[in-house]
Amino acid sequence: MATLQNQVEPQKTRGIATLLRGRAKKPGILPGFGLSLGFTVTYLSLIVLIPLSAVFLKAATLNWAQFWSIIAAPRVVASYKLTYGVSFAGAAIDAIFGFIIAWVLARYDFPGKRIADALVDLPFALPTAVAGIALTSLYAPNGWLGRYLEPIGIHAVFTPLGIIIALTFIGLPFVVRSVQPVIEDLGGDVEEAAASLGANGWQTFTRIIFPAVFPALLTGFTLAFARALGEYGSVVFISGNMPMRTEITSLLIVSKLEQFDIPGATAIASVMLVSSFTLLLVINGLQARMRRTGEKV
Repeated sequence: MATLQNQVEPQKTRGIATLLRGRAKKPGILPGFGLSLGFTVTYLSLIVLIPLSAVFLKAATLNWAQFWSIIAAPRVVASYKLTYGVSFAGAAIDAIFGFIIAWVLARYDFPGKRIADALVDLPFALPTAVAGIALTSLYAPNGWLGRYLEPIGIHAVFTPLGIIIALTFIGLPFVVRSVQPVIEDLGGDVEEAAASLGANGWQTFTRIIFPAVFPALLTGFTLAFARALGEYGSVVFISGNMPMRTEITSLLIVSKLEQFDIPGATAIASVMLVSSFTLLLVINGLQARMRRTGEKV
C-alpha cells in the first residue's frame, strides 16, 4: 500500500506541474508580458518621462534662492491662485451639467439626439484658439450674449468669469464621455426594481444611481480639472492677460519663454507639474478606495 502511494504521489505532482506549464505557455492575443512591458516602458519614457525630466533638469540649473524668488514672486503666486481656482470652478460646473447631459443622452430618445451627441465632442476637435476667439466674440460687450449681460452688471470678457466659461467649454466632453457609458449600463430596470421596493425618486437617485455613477463622475471631473490647468489657447483671448488679475500660469510660462528666460519658465512649470501630479494622485487614491469599498459591499 505504501509502495503504491509512493508511486502515485510523484505522478500527481508531475501532472500538476505539466498543467501549470501548459497554462503558462498558452499563447495570448497580444505579445508576451516581457515584450509588452518593454514596449510600454519605452514608449512612456520617450513620450512622457524624458520630456518631463528635462523640465526638472533645466530648473535644477538654478540655485535654491533663485528658484524660490521665481516661483514665489507675487505675480506668479497670483497666477497660481487664479489657475487653480478657475480650473476647479470650471470642472465643478462640468461635473454638474455634464451629468445631466449624459443622463439625457443615455436615457431619452428625441429628434436630433445624434447631432446633440456629436456636439459634445466638438471641443475635442475644435482648435482651442478658434474656441477662444468664438467665446470672446460671443461674450464681448457688443456680442450676441454680452450685449444683454453688460447692462445687468455681468462682465464676462477680460475677467475670471470669462476664463471659467472657456474652461467649462473645453472640459465638458471629459465628464459626459466618462459618465454616459455607466448610465447606459445601469439600465431602466434598476429604477423599476427600486420603485417596486417602495423607494421614491430621490431615494433611488441618492442610494442607487449616484453611488454607481460617482466614480465615473469623479474621473470626468479629474480629467476636466487636469485639462483646464494646462489650457492656453481658449483662455488667452477671453482673459485679457492682465497681471495679478486675469493672467494664468500657462500664459506666464509662455511669456518667459518668449523672453528667452528658459530657467524661469521651467521653474514655474516644475511647480505646476508637481502640484498637478499630487492632486491627480490624491484623486486616483480616492477612486481606488471607493472601488475597494464598493467591491466589499
